[in-house]
Amino acid sequence: MEYEVNGTTIEADEEGYITNLGEWTNDLAGVIATAEEIDMTEEHWAVVNFLREYYEEYQIAPAVRVLIKSIKKSLGKEVGNNKYMYELFPYGPAKQACKIAGLPKPTGCI
Repeated sequence: MEYEVNGTTIEADEEGYITNLGEWTNDLAGVIATAEEIDMTEEHWAVVNFLREYYEEYQIAPAVRVLIKSIKKSLGKEVGNNKYMYELFPYGPAKQACKIAGLPKPTGCI
């Protein structure tokens, strides 16, 4: 699989996760989000940016429980709860948000 961004082809695995994390850009995130049928809002970007910072610090994408707990701590309980996170990312907050953030598939995600 691959994404086209500004005339550049970005390689991705069969599930749509990019293979070279260094190729991620905000524009690519928008292309992936469109492919995932997500209209990126400020709240979506807050989660994506949080995930990228988390990955940079720990070199791992958080599982959904860790993600929601961490989001709650940094962005507040209005955002950091299962119901809201699944409204933002219906196919799984960790899986779908990590894909848009250009991160590997979280461990423990089927």
